[in-house]
Amino acid sequence: MSTLSQRYFADENAPYSLLEAKPFFETLTAKEQKYAHFMSRAAFEGSRILIDQTNPNALPIYDLILKIFTDKQGNMIDTDALLKASQVSSETFEQFLQYSAQFLGNQSNYKSFGDEKFIPRLSSQDFEKIVRASGCNEAIALFEQSKDEIYSVEPVARNLLGFPQEGHVSGYYTPNVTNDDIKRVQEFLEKERIDPLNTRLFKDQDGNFKLVIAAAEEEFEEKIHSLDNGSKITISYTDFQQPLKKVAQAIKDAIPYAASETQKNMLESYYTTFRNGSMQAFVDSQRYWLQDLSPQVETNIGFIETYRDPQGVRAEWEGFVAMVNQEQTRKFNRLVDNAPLFVSRLPWTAEFERETLNKPDFTSLEVLSFATGGIPAGINIPNLTELTQVYGSKNVSLGNVISAKAPNEKFPFVREEDLQLYKDYRNPSFEVQVGTHELGHGTGKLFSEDENGKLNFDVKSVVNPITGEPIKTWYKPGQNFNSKFKSIASSYEECRAECIALSLSPHEDILKIFNYEGQEAEDILYIMYLNMARAGLTALEFYNPDAKKWGQAHMQARYAIMNVMLEAGQDFLQFKPCTVDGQESLEIHLDKSKIRSVGAPAVSKFLTKLQIYKATADEVNGTQLYMDATHVPEKWTSIRDIVIRSKQPRKVFVQANTILKDDQVELKEYEASATGMIQSFVERRV
Repeated sequence: MSTLSQRYFADENAPYSLLEAKPFFETLTAKEQKYAHFMSRAAFEGSRILIDQTNPNALPIYDLILKIFTDKQGNMIDTDALLKASQVSSETFEQFLQYSAQFLGNQSNYKSFGDEKFIPRLSSQDFEKIVRASGCNEAIALFEQSKDEIYSVEPVARNLLGFPQEGHVSGYYTPNVTNDDIKRVQEFLEKERIDPLNTRLFKDQDGNFKLVIAAAEEEFEEKIHSLDNGSKITISYTDFQQPLKKVAQAIKDAIPYAASETQKNMLESYYTTFRNGSMQAFVDSQRYWLQDLSPQVETNIGFIETYRDPQGVRAEWEGFVAMVNQEQTRKFNRLVDNAPLFVSRLPWTAEFERETLNKPDFTSLEVLSFATGGIPAGINIPNLTELTQVYGSKNVSLGNVISAKAPNEKFPFVREEDLQLYKDYRNPSFEVQVGTHELGHGTGKLFSEDENGKLNFDVKSVVNPITGEPIKTWYKPGQNFNSKFKSIASSYEECRAECIALSLSPHEDILKIFNYEGQEAEDILYIMYLNMARAGLTALEFYNPDAKKWGQAHMQARYAIMNVMLEAGQDFLQFKPCTVDGQESLEIHLDKSKIRSVGAPAVSKFLTKLQIYKATADEVNGTQLYMDATHVPEKWTSIRDIVIRSKQPRKVFVQANTILKDDQVELKEYEASATGMIQSFVERRV
């Protein structure tokens, strides 16, 4: 294959980790297990939605993989028999397994972490041999249909997700939709009070638009409107009908097993929103979810995160089901109990904080199932400011994700003298970071104007601390943070939350909440800052220098913070050249004695600007600040080359399945391997 093709190869030795859930699942009652089972089904029934949203050409590949590995009885095939029949080498067959498993793990042929395309390491000819050896005519037809999509790496722009006008791939828009089209339609939606969260935008050859809203049934009639340029836009409730019918049915099946009236109301609202596309029903579901405090089985589902939409307003499908880890939750509850004290330490005046801090519900969960392309370590939702400003939010730490270890994991750029300390405290420090990060998402006031022209602040007395003048900008009716800050919104907010974690964690009482005191607390703090510096450096893997585009919101955020720490000066953070295995590399030198005196103050100063610009809807200055902080200069090209050469494959999580048999729910786990990943999807049957 060409050198260009090799750049996009799937990981050769991806580390697979079993997402262990059995000990916690077995503590549930029979009723709770059935609730968990049906909500898991609901989450995974939306898998086809997620795949199509990411890349509209990827569903045939998904079906191809499942057809190859499923026998006529619907069970997993004998892979040894397939290897023998295909007459390819065992190494080639392993490459086929790796591509298939990584596609399933990412729920696309684009990486969930980085948004970059990946292709098989084996040749197209060998791939076809394996397909034909399966003896499945449907698989052969699917391969013929999708082989160009599987292997094509030209033009390079199409190897990244993003705006169609810029040559990138997006499942949210047809390729002929321009950036100006998206902006014009967004202005129309704001005027009409239509939330784009569960929508996609298509354009026909006559220049007219169709906004399709995800719904199982066409309960609402199509409406045609005129835009300011004379084109027409049709509002249609017809998107993803087939998978959403299955989602809605699974949720309906879960209702008899709800633990409370609040939980039942939440499920009924979910059922409504997925059946008819009502965003008001989704808002209701999230309000009930916020009021469903400390359930034994926690679940959230729907169109949640806007990371993958280049405009930053349309959300991808996800759903999770998890069990509470009571011991870990007690730590987070202590953090929440002290939230008013900790939030008062944030570097902005009281006018920029919510009048009433709604203490978030903070829970440590062990994931049973998570239908998504990449499982996070923590969650703060909902992303609906009209709810969070009133009800607060739920903060979730996913314990079995944080603790999952990959065999022979390496940590480039960490000095030899720091390596053992880094290995010992990386996960514990990350737990503290996730806790304070998710707490941070729930902070900060947004200045806004309602439909009656009433402001939620005193325009005459509130002063912008950056300019020293009264507030001049705020959110107008129909606007929110995502619609104003657009493509950078998700990354900007992740950066704000990460900065809050780094600003609060130096306080001894916060570290004590997590049972760290004395030298151990200092070690935790040091590794947290060291890990952020390393994450910012390795983030360069997710920056495309040709497109000058970041492919991952969290990594762009960490790069910004790394820059802030570098620019703090006083030799607080330095990257020094070294040699590893005969090749040029770098070592991270971070002065632990200057975390509180240099590092934390620099981060807090940057955080203040992030918060002020967000609070005042000042997307002009906020965007300039963030683009400056995440700019990658030409002189960093050689550093990026070192990062790419040293990159480590991301963990692939193999999840269990629940099976309802004889009115009992059984949990089936799989081996942590490519084969185990594939088998879990074959038996999931979605």
